[in-house]
Amino acid sequence: MSGDDAYERYLRHQQQCHPDAPLLTRKAFFEDREQQKWDHIKRCC
Repeated sequence: MSGDDAYERYLRHQQQCHPDAPLLTRKAFFEDREQQKWDHIKRCC
């Protein structure tokens, strides 16, 4: 699983489960994923 289809999976999920919620742009989606990925790292090495 490379995550190449992550945005498409996000769109499908949002349409099915949260149809009235605003959608993130592709850029905002991937920026949010990167932020989540690195936020939990609290060590130097």
